[in-house]
Amino acid sequence: MFLSCGDSLFDLFSDAGDDVASIALAGRVGGSALNAALGLARLGHRSAYFSKISGDLFGQRIRAFMEREAIDQRFLIATDRNTTLAVVSLGADGTPRYSFYIEGTADRSISPDEVPTLPDEVTAIHIGGSYSTVTEPTASALARLVREEASRRFISYDPNIRASVVPDLDVWRAKVAELAPHAAVVKASEEDLELLFPGRSIDSVLADWIGAGAAMAVVTRGGAGAVVRSAGGVEAAIPGRAVTVVDTVGAGDTFQAALLAWLQERGLLSRDALLSLDRGAVEDLVGFAVSAAAVTCSRRGADLPRRDDLGLPPLG
Repeated sequence: MFLSCGDSLFDLFSDAGDDVASIALAGRVGGSALNAALGLARLGHRSAYFSKISGDLFGQRIRAFMEREAIDQRFLIATDRNTTLAVVSLGADGTPRYSFYIEGTADRSISPDEVPTLPDEVTAIHIGGSYSTVTEPTASALARLVREEASRRFISYDPNIRASVVPDLDVWRAKVAELAPHAAVVKASEEDLELLFPGRSIDSVLADWIGAGAAMAVVTRGGAGAVVRSAGGVEAAIPGRAVTVVDTVGAGDTFQAALLAWLQERGLLSRDALLSLDRGAVEDLVGFAVSAAAVTCSRRGADLPRRDDLGLPPLG
């Protein structure tokens, strides 16, 4: 079972229209880590989620969504705090810009003593980054989970920078430096790197993460594909896939879910296995993740692909 951890919210897509007295909002369940949990479930894998969930209307919808998508809810913590809301406006290229309504909300309120004891069936943990890893007390809770579990479970980490929530980039840099050494796989977007390490090359950042302890490090580059480096000495650049982009919401989370699913289905979900992958296998792995992310980019919001969308047979 995969356990994804982090934010759970509603994305509200705005359409200002011509009337300055009104704004139309279309809501969709979101959150980086929850999107990854959705992606894994839609690819046929057992997928659970750890977060704190409100009992308000939005929280009820999130729970109903998880029920519909077969995402295991046993690790959810109930609260009467409100659900985080993110108003999303899209650039001309489909890139989202987020305005968060987040003060005192449910997913920001997990305390370290609420970190669950995990059963053996949980073999991999995904930390979806975003504001949940840098706002307290949830940040300390997730850091505790990673520290306690890294020696016995596969850890996946995506920093997913949200500078509109925490503008101090040194806070994000410190968090990446804290969590990346514990992760078997670190994945970040090119936009994340431009914020965190302006002027540095992708290769130098990947080399630093590998040197710190990650077994594999990947940077996604939107339509240009992805660049990957492994501690086993493999380096590769994977081209993008041509697609008509509606928006890119959830694309990085799709990439992460596809990466994990590919490894799981081949019995390669371990640090040692990542070190053993040759160039061809690494290119297949990252190429599959790029193709999956392209499907999400062709749809509105974080509507992640199912197996048949990717030409995959059902899991046996």
